[in-house]
Amino acid sequence: MFGGFTKDLGIDLGTANTLVYVKGKGIVVREPSVVAIRTDTKTIEAVGNDARNMIGRTPGNIRAIRPMKDGVIADFDTTSTMIKYFIRQAQKQRWLFPHRPSVMVCVPSGITAVEKRAVEDATRQAGARDAYTIEEPFAAAIGADLPVWEPTGSMVVDIGGGTTEVAVISLGGIVTSRSVRVAGDEMDEAITQYIKRTYNLMIGERTSEQIKIEIGSALTMDPPVRFEIRGRDLVSGLPKTMAITSTEITDALTDTVNSIVEAVKVTLEKCPPELAADIMDRGIVLTGGGGLLLNLDKLLARETGMPVLVAENPLDCVAIGTGRALEHLHLFKMRSGPTSKSRR
Repeated sequence: MFGGFTKDLGIDLGTANTLVYVKGKGIVVREPSVVAIRTDTKTIEAVGNDARNMIGRTPGNIRAIRPMKDGVIADFDTTSTMIKYFIRQAQKQRWLFPHRPSVMVCVPSGITAVEKRAVEDATRQAGARDAYTIEEPFAAAIGADLPVWEPTGSMVVDIGGGTTEVAVISLGGIVTSRSVRVAGDEMDEAITQYIKRTYNLMIGERTSEQIKIEIGSALTMDPPVRFEIRGRDLVSGLPKTMAITSTEITDALTDTVNSIVEAVKVTLEKCPPELAADIMDRGIVLTGGGGLLLNLDKLLARETGMPVLVAENPLDCVAIGTGRALEHLHLFKMRSGPTSKSRR
């Protein structure tokens, strides 16, 4: 009688943020992948937005951590608790009799079989009836409305928090791909280290992310833009305010951006000629938060000689694609085999 109340979920389990897509409703949860743990009792204090607000502001007995690192599980039990929280948030007040849903979780294309199994196990432990995985760039391509099921080449570059996924897709599968553990978090860290090295100023990760969003650019901006930052002076130990320019941040991001460009070039070199011709017509599509870095599309176009465009909704592409993949669940059941079935 109540079977109609079951809602399948698609989860973009990212290093920085987790998004949950409910079949028929769209994205209903969008929160940071952060968990606050009380170190003395090992209990969970907060998850998501509440936990992120604690970063850098917690007393000694509470630690805010990210249980996902480089797109894979770094802390199994904490990740399972976090997934359980997000599933409950997605189900909250959306139907009267929440049943155990089938859950599709996206994973990096370079993930090992052990890491993939860990994601499936953590998802089942969190309350899923069945757990399936979909490769991140494939989900991003579906979310960006690329013709992934057709015999034509599509290329997607998904730059998340922990990994950059580059893939050429045709006929419902990945033809060639490359996954590098260089993405948004590496950009933030590069900015933090540059300011520390150049100005003896220590800034927090939220400040470095804000700098990246406000004045970060893959190419030098003309004229340069100034931005005021606050941090702790490492010489005096006191708070300090100062101004930096967009040119400095472009320099700080050079190595990270070059790693992403190189991953795109390597993937293109392995691409069959027929599919390369398709990509030349359609262009390379950028998704993920890192795809919003100013002028990254222009730099990639210059380096590859191909048209590059940013997806219409880059932050949501993977989550939307993961959710839409639920409509093709039979294909993933065939791929996953017995590992995806719930343990009874």
